[in-house]
Amino acid sequence: MSAAQATSTTQTLAEEYDEYKAAGRIWGQVPQDRIKRIKFPRVSKATIDQYLALQDMTTTVSDILDGLGLRGVVASTHLPPLLPGKKIAGTAVTLRNIPERKTPTQGAYDKDPIKMSTREVYYLSEPGDILVADFGGNLDVSNMGGQSCTVAKTSGFAGSIVNGAVRDLTAIREIDYPVWAKGATPITGKFRMEAIEINGPVTVHDIVVYAGDLIVADDSGICVVPFEHVDRVIAEAQAIEQAEDVMRDLINNKRPISELRPLFRKRYD
Repeated sequence: MSAAQATSTTQTLAEEYDEYKAAGRIWGQVPQDRIKRIKFPRVSKATIDQYLALQDMTTTVSDILDGLGLRGVVASTHLPPLLPGKKIAGTAVTLRNIPERKTPTQGAYDKDPIKMSTREVYYLSEPGDILVADFGGNLDVSNMGGQSCTVAKTSGFAGSIVNGAVRDLTAIREIDYPVWAKGATPITGKFRMEAIEINGPVTVHDIVVYAGDLIVADDSGICVVPFEHVDRVIAEAQAIEQAEDVMRDLINNKRPISELRPLFRKRYD
């Protein structure tokens, strides 16, 4: 990127920030220079609905990502859902946190501001988005709790993916808000973590996520589809599921091997 392009990008982002601030969509806890993107293309609702209609959503998408040579899948072994049976798809917005340098006691004594903020992301984002929060897999302190998830749900978020721990599990389940998290803890992140970047690249387990990627998640795990591959992946997924529907009917009707073999492992062709 040239210096002129960089300046233009910075000016555009500053203008977007001012626009969102005037509209009351800036919470104000995160310094402006830590917000890397505000407006960016999102996956259409029609396309998201097509993904959600897949019978074996993450299983099929995972196989297609393999075929494209892309690492974009996290098993639910590493980030299980708090609400089994949920299935979500949406555009990723990202939040990266780092540990505070001070001890929590010193931060409280000094009356430091709370430097963690999911709310900044919620108000900057759009209905249907999915928050991907990265605290490096830390399991000791909470990235978000019941109140944060309430803000997310009322803002229209489809769910949250947390590379770290959450708390208030009962409250999150009561509001029926889908969350995939590495762990659970009662310990607050207040004075223990700091929001260092919004809508920059983050890591979930060992997979990179960029703002604008498509996230799909169900009981089996989480898949990250780069924005530029979204249409190709859904087209291949629908073709695979159609072939497997035929295969399923043949199996149920006890058809001979000669009819089954041409469709066997069709997804790996």
